[in-house]
Amino acid sequence: MAHRRPDRTLGPGHDEFWAWCDKQELRLPKCQACGKLAWPVTPRCQQCDASKFVWVQLSGRGSIVSWGTFVQDYYRGQMATPYDTILVELEEGVLFISNPDGFGEQDISPGMEVSVRFIDCEDSAGPFRLPVFCRSS
Repeated sequence: MAHRRPDRTLGPGHDEFWAWCDKQELRLPKCQACGKLAWPVTPRCQQCDASKFVWVQLSGRGSIVSWGTFVQDYYRGQMATPYDTILVELEEGVLFISNPDGFGEQDISPGMEVSVRFIDCEDSAGPFRLPVFCRSS
């Protein structure tokens, strides 16, 4: 069963990100001029202002930098509260906000190693796969 989620951002760059997630691949755009990963997705490189990118597959591994639990219903019933969020620093140096999968706030410690997996979700635009993070084995 797909998890109901708030609407994701769609449009240029974002559609490509979600297409890769649907294939269960965590990919981000990499600037062809300077090699910097562009996250969040942007039409121009924040480092060198170039506009040509290539999508590269990431390891999907990282460690938890920070975390929090939301108790306020910011999404008007679209997500059950409370819910946890984590800030993961991927091996490639990118910071990625997501949700923990299979563990909660009480289990988290700084530097905890995690790896990406994808869960089936849906929003008003339809079904999609969402990257979440589970404990690394």
